[in-house]
Formats: sequence, structure tokens, C-alpha cells
Amino acid sequence: MNVIKTGLKDCFLIEPQIFGDDRGYFFESFNQKLFAEKTGLDIHFVQDNQSESDRGVLRGLHFQTGEYAQAKLVRVIKGKALDVVVDLRPESATFGKTFSVILSEENNKQLFVPRGFAHGFSVLEDNTIFSYKCDNYYNKASEGGIMYNDKELDINWMLKQEEVILSEKDQRLQTFKSLRNEV
Repeated sequence: MNVIKTGLKDCFLIEPQIFGDDRGYFFESFNQKLFAEKTGLDIHFVQDNQSESDRGVLRGLHFQTGEYAQAKLVRVIKGKALDVVVDLRPESATFGKTFSVILSEENNKQLFVPRGFAHGFSVLEDNTIFSYKCDNYYNKASEGGIMYNDKELDINWMLKQEEVILSEKDQRLQTFKSLRNEV
């Protein structure tokens, strides 16, 4: 496993070692001991989630607050997505900074998203299967979000505006400025 710093504290890009031959391939998608050694983080995942979406679906930017904050290890099993995170920790030197990476079934990269970050992804291929491990259980009362097209964050989601498909909930999310004013 190759662990790469993203420039955002405690947020890592993970590249598994893939063993392939004429039969196909094998890789270890997660190893608790190696993860702790290479990141210095002691994370215990308690919930796995998976979604399937077509091109144009945009999910996010979501986060959990307080005692229900979640760290996530995300990856794409099938298809391709642009994964995006935003550091929402006011005390962090990278508060308000973003990082994005393409996750796909071809590259098998994973992104570790620490607690205190907003997370979202845009789907770049039909029938994309997105998977993520969480270190805390979901709690509806603790969820929050930032509009995907927030002008201050200025994220390039790699989709044309007319391609974006949002849930009703994601159409009503707040701006980064309003979130910053709450902190």
C-alpha cells in the first residue's frame, strides 16, 4: 500500500499494491495494521456503505457534526467518479481548502477523509459503484452540507452544469460562507 499526502492534514490518497496475471488481479483493499503504520492514525471502521449511480449524479458536499462526525475511506468499485473533500476544521491550517481526485475501477485508488471534512463526488460514468467505510454510525440529526457549486470553493466537478443531477436535499444545502459564520 502506497500512502500519499494530499496537502490537507490527515487526508491521504491510498494506492494498493495490485497483483495481476492472466487470471485477473488481486489486491488488499484495507489492512488496519498497515494503515495505522503508514498514516499514524488509529481508525476503526464500523459501517460500510455503497451506492450505484449514473453519469451526472452529484452527491455532496456532506458531513456529520459533533459526536457523530465520520472519517471515511472511499473508493470506486466499478466505473469512475471525481471525489472531492473540503477541510471544515476551523483550527486547521488548511481550513476551507479542497482536494479532488479521480477514483476508478482502473486505478483502484482510495481516499481517506478525516473527521471534520465535507465530502462529495460526481459520477463520470454510468453504473458507477461507490463504496466507503465509516468510523462512526450515521445520524440524520447531525448531518450537514455545502452547496456543490459554492462560488467561494469554486470546485470543478468535471461535469457541465446541465449534466448535474442532484437530490432534493442537495439542492437546499448552505454556502461555505454561511457555514463559516456558524463556526
